[in-house]
Amino acid sequence: MQTRQMTATWAIRCGLVLAMAIGGCSSQPSAGRTSRSSPAEPVVLSYRDPVSRSQLRERALEVLMAASTSEWAQERANAIEGLLEAPSRVEAVAAAGLKDENEGVRSVSAMVVGRAGLSALAPAVRPLLRDPSPYVRASAIFALARLGEQVDQGPLAEILFNHPSARVRAHAAYVIGQIGNDSALPMLGDAARRRTPGASEIEQKLLQLQIAEAMVRLGDRSQLDAIRAALHPARPEDLEATALAAQIIGSLGDRDSIDRLIYLSAYRGQQGTQPPAEVMLAVAGALSELGVGGGTAFADEYASSPNEALRAQAAYLYGQVGKEENLDKLARLMEDPGGLTRISAATATLRILGRSSQALGR
Repeated sequence: MQTRQMTATWAIRCGLVLAMAIGGCSSQPSAGRTSRSSPAEPVVLSYRDPVSRSQLRERALEVLMAASTSEWAQERANAIEGLLEAPSRVEAVAAAGLKDENEGVRSVSAMVVGRAGLSALAPAVRPLLRDPSPYVRASAIFALARLGEQVDQGPLAEILFNHPSARVRAHAAYVIGQIGNDSALPMLGDAARRRTPGASEIEQKLLQLQIAEAMVRLGDRSQLDAIRAALHPARPEDLEATALAAQIIGSLGDRDSIDRLIYLSAYRGQQGTQPPAEVMLAVAGALSELGVGGGTAFADEYASSPNEALRAQAAYLYGQVGKEENLDKLARLMEDPGGLTRISAATATLRILGRSSQALGR
């Protein structure tokens, strides 16, 4: 199963991640491939004193800066996104990412420019309005709109209604929701009724969820019912939509869905089976975003999985939980043989340290 969580870092749980489903597939590491010959023996520290915390932060930054120049496109994109947790470091790598050969990296970089408010990079983003990739063009419109630049948003409607790929249409819907112009609500409603010719049922369902999320962000909370309904899959092939729905609920802060998420996290089928690990981790992440405890246990369960994608997702879940008691675990995961896990652990580390610094008024 390939969910949005599994295609890029998870700091921005968003359509920009869909960009990694395109041409970079041959440019990303497989689950079994590693970027190092062997992991270094980690030095486990107690991260209570300022010196140790500073050392840990620098290690996380080293991991992300190194990965931003990786030979693997997915690692570069994830590292750039992860550096949103370090505003002083993100501008230089985002600037490089805007010129990357991989369209997924360019798309992620443009989204990061908008999210981080990197106004100095607006001139570098503008040429991407003519990029061959619709993912990149949509992300460039988002960046310039968020930076307060004059930009024609009309091409987003063209992509949303007429592109032959449901996943590309979903990215356009996400961007429209993130820009935040509620005048787009009728357009999104019309788009939701337009099926993508040739799209599979799951691709169409993911598109519907993305449109529903955008409409909620623009003020139509009635669309939450459609998102909540996806938490109850009727068929195994619906589980990707279940994972996406959980992520959306967490990002929207929909506390009315907490009971549904808890039920799903405890679900066992007739043979005692539970949903796939990707779904369980997504549900645990959503609950953590909504302030419900218990996420650490889920992350612990998968942090040593032989599947790198699950280790990476577990590392990110530690960041969603946000507890400093998990910093030792993240320090170990930053020495993981898998590049995606190291990047995810570094991102989670910066997130936890950033939260605690804000709480202390540093």
